Amino acid sequence: MAELLKLLKDGNKPSLMAACVNAFLGIIKGIAFSFTGNVAMFAEMMHSLGDAANQLFVYIGSALSKKAPTKQFPAGFGRIVNLVCLFAVIIVAILSYETVKEGWHHFMHPSGESKGMLIALGVLFIGIVLESIVLAKAAVEVLHEAGQEKAGLATIAKAFTYLKRAKPATKLVFMEDLVATAGNVLAFAAILIAHFTGWARIEGLVSMIIGCMMFYVVGKIFLDNARGVIGETDEEMLNHIAHLVMENPNIKDIVRLEVVKEGEFLHVELVAEADANLSLAYLDDVRDHLTEVILSQKGVSKVAILFDEDDGQFNWIHVGDKPTSSTTEH
Repeated sequence: MAELLKLLKDGNKPSLMAACVNAFLGIIKGIAFSFTGNVAMFAEMMHSLGDAANQLFVYIGSALSKKAPTKQFPAGFGRIVNLVCLFAVIIVAILSYETVKEGWHHFMHPSGESKGMLIALGVLFIGIVLESIVLAKAAVEVLHEAGQEKAGLATIAKAFTYLKRAKPATKLVFMEDLVATAGNVLAFAAILIAHFTGWARIEGLVSMIIGCMMFYVVGKIFLDNARGVIGETDEEMLNHIAHLVMENPNIKDIVRLEVVKEGEFLHVELVAEADANLSLAYLDDVRDHLTEVILSQKGVSKVAILFDEDDGQFNWIHVGDKPTSSTTEH
């Protein structure tokens, strides 16, 4: 139990914050729906409850992924967060389907103007404010994980540029709250339009749009985390580490370099060529230095380095700023 609590303390904080906010919003939206019967409010209730469950799972998964490697699992537990994200999107997919189905039913068979407009608008306004705060926090975390500074009012826009470099849990929170904020705004607008124009179908239409946005998040997160479960190469970091390695005067060539995402971390495996005349003691110092340099790079948690004898040929070719390796095997 003590170990679990310690791991939970290191879980992804934006996920936990988002889970709490969405659970609160889901409850008050459910209460508002029971008073108003507004289908757009129903869609937002399902959306918030789905996000809350999703983000709670992600928080737990991100915490468990930091468990230290064991003899049975020497590669660690980094990919647990990807597995949890895959499980979590199933919940969102089910709620997305129910949201679209309910929206379609209301669009085809509108029930007239819903009651309690001010209650619905008030709850949605609270949702817009709280979701925007969580979205801004997630954007700051995206930039932090990408090694960038926040940019004031442009922080959210800047976060889009570096979203691929964010951790899986942070990326999921950012995308879900982006859609959640947009959903609250759409539902707010739908209620006003229905009230002032009498076109009740707009609430069903917006419900379907919100459900489709949820499906988009499901698809995007599923694909990202499926690649993570299989083991995806971080191309940008691979290029960066290759440059760092080749800057060492003792390294003559790179035979193999792998930089694989393990959940929120990167594992690096390097096979490099060095002068055959160097002593084992000296090469051990070179290995220690390279290990220290690579481990100092953001997100890298494990490094394995092997040396091979220099064959006099240079096979690691740089094309512009992107190094690639030839197919020559040693």
